Amino acid sequence: MAKTILVGANHAGTACANTILSYPNQELTIYDQNSNISFLGCGMALWIGEQIHSGDGLFYAKPENFLEKGAKVNMESRVLSVDYDKKTVKVELKDGKVIEDHYDNLVFATGSIPNRILVKGFDLENVQMVKLYQNAAEVIEKLKRKGEFKKVCVLGGGYIGVELAEAFQRLGLEVTLIDMVDRILAGYFDAPFSDELKNRMEEHGIKLALGEKVEEFLGEGKVSGVKTDKGVYDADMVICAVGFKPNASLGADHLKLYQNGAYLVNRKQQTSDPSVYAIGDCASLYDNARGRENYIALATNAVRSGVVAGHNICGTPVESLGVQGSSALGIYGYKLACTGLSLAAAEREGMDVSYEDYEDTQFPAFMEVENPKVKIRIVYKKEDKKIVGCQLGSSYDATAIIHFFSLAIQKGLTMAELPLVDLFFMPHFNQPYNYVTRAGLNWLNKELGLKD
Repeated sequence: MAKTILVGANHAGTACANTILSYPNQELTIYDQNSNISFLGCGMALWIGEQIHSGDGLFYAKPENFLEKGAKVNMESRVLSVDYDKKTVKVELKDGKVIEDHYDNLVFATGSIPNRILVKGFDLENVQMVKLYQNAAEVIEKLKRKGEFKKVCVLGGGYIGVELAEAFQRLGLEVTLIDMVDRILAGYFDAPFSDELKNRMEEHGIKLALGEKVEEFLGEGKVSGVKTDKGVYDADMVICAVGFKPNASLGADHLKLYQNGAYLVNRKQQTSDPSVYAIGDCASLYDNARGRENYIALATNAVRSGVVAGHNICGTPVESLGVQGSSALGIYGYKLACTGLSLAAAEREGMDVSYEDYEDTQFPAFMEVENPKVKIRIVYKKEDKKIVGCQLGSSYDATAIIHFFSLAIQKGLTMAELPLVDLFFMPHFNQPYNYVTRAGLNWLNKELGLKD
């Protein structure tokens, strides 16, 4: 009976463990540093902003689930080192005892670590990191001290930072969002989409300090403000949400790494050591839009990588299909979704690309319902017209369209094929020529020199 040691049991680790334990005659031992697993950090802002009133529902698995299936589970246990020649790991258990354990297959599901801003004052009280359940719980507990916290600075204009800025504003706090880049969500959306969200945030009183670099956290004992290269902002609490880096230190001296330090893996999630797998945020992945290895830290990617690794470990050959980096968010009723590359990201990649924009209402004009507009941008390569990205935004929830475009990128759909894709029509849901088909037809007419 082959023995697998799984290091880490959050999203990727949970998926991998469940896959392995669905096979007969598998021995699985799990080590995890945390006291809980499967925390949905994407729901953290909802909990902090009191849109949900408990964090209990943000867990979808418990260590007991694995015990019931026959695994050995060691929580609050830290893997200290790995001997790759002897196939052993040295582990410090919860009680402080250090043991050595043997494996046939080793899986790293060690996730990512929040980036720290290495400036003076980082260790001041109420400078908060945000990743774990414990981080969110600590923030919520502090905010119960009414009157102590009135002003919050959120550092980072990505998904987490934007969502948390909204959450704090919903609580009646004065919020300043600071980012080095001159646009929010610049890594995901082009300006026509991110600017719409920026306007809505400003309408709700959130101050945006963009294109500013943090130089220092001010205060004595407790944080009192943030100093950037362009100004000073008062703050009773500072939230650091400036991205993550892969947690891959255990294999740094033995395994091949991606350029950012993540474990470099093949389509079976194997590292350069065939008996060692890496999954989730600690590993690279194949990016179909870019046509190369990449690093995209998303829970959805993590889960799929865990499933792939689990099957291969148990003898069923499965390869990853690659990813497109699909994601979405909703702020103040406005929904944004994207997959693949924005125009700016494609150009940074050195691709020769163009795009097709289109905007229309969701429903036919005769429908006597609220009829919001949906804005869409499709990015494609000029050479072969293959679609490499899509973005959309609306107060209507049209985000499911991104699933279609994700598959379109994966399968190499071209702009010429887009107008002929079989999409349904019913007036209760959409238009006979919906914005996807219409964008494709507009592109084709221009390509052929025809009138709209």
